[in-house]
Amino acid sequence: MKKVIHIVGARPNFMKVAPIYRAIAARTSLQQVLIHTGQHYDAKMSDVFFSDLGLPKPDEHLGIGSGSHAQQTARMMVELETVFLSHQPDIVSVVGDVNSTIAAALVASKLAIPLAHVEAGLRSHSQHQPEEINRVVTDRLSDLLLTPSRDADANLLKEGVDASRIHLVGNVMIDSLLTSKEKAEQLPVLKGLGVEPRGYAVCTLHRPSNVDDPKVLGGLLAALAHVASRLPVIFPVHPRTRKMITEQGLSSYFERNPNLRPVDPMGYLEFLALTSQARLVLTDSGGLQEETTALGVPCLTLREQTERPITVEQGTNEVVGTDPDRIRDVADRALSGEGKKGRVPEFWDGRSGERIADVFARFLHDSRGATRLAVSA
Repeated sequence: MKKVIHIVGARPNFMKVAPIYRAIAARTSLQQVLIHTGQHYDAKMSDVFFSDLGLPKPDEHLGIGSGSHAQQTARMMVELETVFLSHQPDIVSVVGDVNSTIAAALVASKLAIPLAHVEAGLRSHSQHQPEEINRVVTDRLSDLLLTPSRDADANLLKEGVDASRIHLVGNVMIDSLLTSKEKAEQLPVLKGLGVEPRGYAVCTLHRPSNVDDPKVLGGLLAALAHVASRLPVIFPVHPRTRKMITEQGLSSYFERNPNLRPVDPMGYLEFLALTSQARLVLTDSGGLQEETTALGVPCLTLREQTERPITVEQGTNEVVGTDPDRIRDVADRALSGEGKKGRVPEFWDGRSGERIADVFARFLHDSRGATRLAVSA
């Protein structure tokens, strides 16, 4: 029996792997092994997602934890080499652009194990972002490039990737969203927070470029305080962000603005209940740009670039950067009913996991070790 190893490590990975795991289990005879690197090790950032998404417990938990990019990636590579040699997979599947992704890609490539990259081809065109380096290198090493949208295909072709390696499968994260939305909205999350549907905003911040610089983080909190003068802003605070707010002496923003409401990180279903019924989302998360487009919720991206331009071109997303005045202006327009309206992109239809399972099965049952078959829509 052919074997596929799935690598997860950080919160966004779980939403992407769950539909693939289910589709493979239902549609093919492939054996599956789930490896958790432990890149996110807080229970609210990791463990709860397995139960929320119906994923089995990992077959291996490496417990890597935190550290610099180099330290974390290096420890993962050492552990993953042992895992790959032990399990002898026929293909390694990685998702997204986190350190777990690039670590597994490098190890698989060195061991001559076929590599599949789910969410391939996304580009911010900023080499200053660690995630961009992870994306580009992983794509270069991958045998199968599974893309969420046609702009990702175009990026890869422009970089000289052979078209036979590229498979447009759609956005697998939206599979999880569509499967879970009804269940999520039955949870008493809004009642527990004392807010009404469409009567609040949601914010997430976690990227080092936003939270490590006191001036940038202070400006963002000032802009959020302005939004909070109009309606409650529910702010699930990433552990790293909470640490930086405390160390930089910025907790006074919350003390002076009771409508700016920090809460603990949430599980997948709880957070989906929150975002799906929000009036506005402000974030530096890539995945949340996609989810808000699928949900039809206006989104302000607090970054200078996005690797998901389709959410701007077709969806509800606006890239506003980190200038507090611009954030306030665009947020005011959105809250006045002038927020960006969009549509759901092609193939964001809840069937991406099935398409990926088809690609894997065809690739692994091709005796030549390569696939030339197109994926049906």
